Amino acid sequence: MTSKYISSFGTMRPPKREVGMSKASTSIPEFHTALLNSKRILALCGAGLSAASGLDTFRGKGGMWRNYRATSLATPEAFENDPGLVWLFYALRRHQALNAKPNMAHFALAELARQKGEEGFQCLSQNVDGTPPTLLSPPHTNPLGLSQRASHPPSQLKLLHSTLFNLKCFNDSCTYLDIDNFTDPLCPALTITPENIETRLAPAAKSMHNHLDPRRPKAIPEDELPHCPSCETGLLRPGVVWFGEALPSETIEGIDEWIEAGESVDLILVIGTTATVWPASSYVEIARRFGAKVAVVNMDDGELGSASDLREGDFWFQGDAAVLVPQMLEPVVGDLKQFKELAA
Repeated sequence: MTSKYISSFGTMRPPKREVGMSKASTSIPEFHTALLNSKRILALCGAGLSAASGLDTFRGKGGMWRNYRATSLATPEAFENDPGLVWLFYALRRHQALNAKPNMAHFALAELARQKGEEGFQCLSQNVDGTPPTLLSPPHTNPLGLSQRASHPPSQLKLLHSTLFNLKCFNDSCTYLDIDNFTDPLCPALTITPENIETRLAPAAKSMHNHLDPRRPKAIPEDELPHCPSCETGLLRPGVVWFGEALPSETIEGIDEWIEAGESVDLILVIGTTATVWPASSYVEIARRFGAKVAVVNMDDGELGSASDLREGDFWFQGDAAVLVPQMLEPVVGDLKQFKELAA
């Protein structure tokens, strides 16, 4: 990763802070004024954007990782120790994403992108339920990610953590990459039913050992998991960015170029993310450095990182992104009634 603004990556996070709401506005009309006065807008989106589509959140209350520490499960070390456990988690996410529909927040952001154009708006997504725009397989007959199904312009959507639908070999010496793999299930052992997941997890759940402890029973035997067809020895793994791994360098360089091209950023929308996972969350401070107001949309008000220090001129909206984002963007995107029958 070569970003001049982001010097490190991985699990480093700022301390948890309560949202500084005392100086932030909660007025939609005041936000409309700021929006209409903004020529260049960034959006940093997290799992809360897709919550109304039925996808579990990453860290929020009731999130699908509530029984595991995200920083210890979504790592190369966790996969090496118990690849079946990690694959069950990602197989569930793949299954949910393939069966979900975009919600009105996805449609609103896609319309904002069309209205503002490439120079006026870029959406940075931490979600892995999408398909990299540069890797779409034309014609687009595949069940694309949620933002793509909302017709978000490809050049204005940056997937910071890559996608569930790319697979690669876990063997470092093998360069095999499977792009746009929408097979569900990937193998019989990863069939997503409550019974299958419960059966697979039961032995490990009863163990006294931590899920990183090699003495803990494995969720799935390795010979039942997807293997690399190229080297024939390595296991296939999800193509997402795990904790401790670098973000895609071309994506980061493209964001840097957009930020520098206009010499300023007027507004950053922080939607459905706790902004605690670095380096993605550092874009809030980067945007501030370039003059941006910060507008936060989140269900929870307790655990926010770089987006918690809200100031005069910033905005705080607590609630469902699928409801709030269309209201916030209405002066630019309109009432979006043409999309309501298509949305979750």
